[in-house]
Amino acid sequence: MRRFAILLAAMLASDAALAADVIKKDQGILDRLYANTGVYNKSVSAKTPGFVSDPGWPQPLPHSWLLGQIGGLYVDHHDHIWVYNRPRTMTTDEAALDIRGGADGKNGLGFARPNGAAADCCNAAPSVLEFDTNGAVLRAWGGPADPGWLESHCKAAEGCIWPNSEHGIYVDQNDNVWIAGNGVKPVDPASSWTTHKDGGDGFVLKFDMSGNFKMRIGGTPSAPASNDTNGGLNGTPLLYLPADMVVDAKTNRLYIADGYGNRRILIVDADTGKYIGHFGAYGGNPVDDAAAAAGGRWVVDRLKGVKKPAFFRNPVHCVKIADDGKIYVCDRGNDRIQVFDKNSPELGKPCSNSDGVAGKCGFLAEQWISGNTETIPAMPGTSVSLNFSKDKGQSCLYVGDNSNMTIYLLNRSNLQELGRLGRSGRNAGQFHWLHQVSLDSHGNIYTAEVDTGKRIQKFVRYGAVGCSGTGSAIVGGVAGK
Repeated sequence: MRRFAILLAAMLASDAALAADVIKKDQGILDRLYANTGVYNKSVSAKTPGFVSDPGWPQPLPHSWLLGQIGGLYVDHHDHIWVYNRPRTMTTDEAALDIRGGADGKNGLGFARPNGAAADCCNAAPSVLEFDTNGAVLRAWGGPADPGWLESHCKAAEGCIWPNSEHGIYVDQNDNVWIAGNGVKPVDPASSWTTHKDGGDGFVLKFDMSGNFKMRIGGTPSAPASNDTNGGLNGTPLLYLPADMVVDAKTNRLYIADGYGNRRILIVDADTGKYIGHFGAYGGNPVDDAAAAAGGRWVVDRLKGVKKPAFFRNPVHCVKIADDGKIYVCDRGNDRIQVFDKNSPELGKPCSNSDGVAGKCGFLAEQWISGNTETIPAMPGTSVSLNFSKDKGQSCLYVGDNSNMTIYLLNRSNLQELGRLGRSGRNAGQFHWLHQVSLDSHGNIYTAEVDTGKRIQKFVRYGAVGCSGTGSAIVGGVAGK
């Protein structure tokens, strides 16, 4: 009996040692995670929040779903994360389980399936997915990968046209879901997943949270028309390849980054879609599409000595409104952001400011985002998305860079770089073609990637909530430690 007790004690001691060893190893994993996915290139004279990647977010998707490129991502006022997925960007091996399509042995994407499913994974997810902060899917709907949904919820007779390339999602204070598209032409006339063959995606759609259609703004043009005011459905403006949108809850105005074809911020009424105003770079209006196109690529213009491009270059990729009334625009093709005053009586009205004078035409300031980055030929550019910290003054401005694959942490009061989050790569906390940046009410950051990245990530905030201090007046360049 005594021998058994000694043996049992030894076994328990061994288990305790093993448990301690596991804890030690787990701590090492956490240490690496914090070190490799946190803020770097920090200014010694500044204070910023800290972040760490959550590699377990999101949870596994149901129904063997897999995401394609992520055209849009937005965190609503319920702290729900809305993801706008491009199912038609999935490759033949990614959509291996899906066999929906015609009777010609092909699936909906046109991939040959003569013997049925190619593998046990995967199906294309619906275009719109709603997640909670723990990464669980709450609902999903929309697009050609949602069987029967287009026929029941997006009827042409009611004015609904699903875009051929999903781009940009926003949920307003009334829980309306706004989506857009940047497809220049039909995906493939032979594909059963082509959603319209009329022209480019020149519209924004409005749904409720369950995917019930409410309104369309715009139509299907074949060329830019950045000064159009009523050429779309029901006398709404005709857009061309819009990228992003935001509603000002105080005025019910919808601001649209219009976008990949047009070169303006369009302002319409969020209930009717009717035109209110529009503006280009430095608040200029009207916008000269011909001159902008003739300017070519930003790097060529810059080498000619042009220091302040008088127009937005495609794509005008984001528009956001801070609580203090400042409007921030991602002029991605010009490697910069510009700031405007939504309360200026000149903003959106006919106005000339080609010299970029602050305080004129509603223009306030600009900041180059790795301004010497080449665009190839007009994309990907740098300033792809931006958002604000959740402290009362929204003191941090987080700017995503699609070419250098990082998020810059700026002090919003002086637009100086205080640090960076994320590097180029495919590991947790790294980016390949970073495309969207959004935050929940706790200051956690959510990101989305296009090209072959095709993923969403979460960075958990810790420490400070806001930003303060000084850093580098030049944003971008080779990073330090």
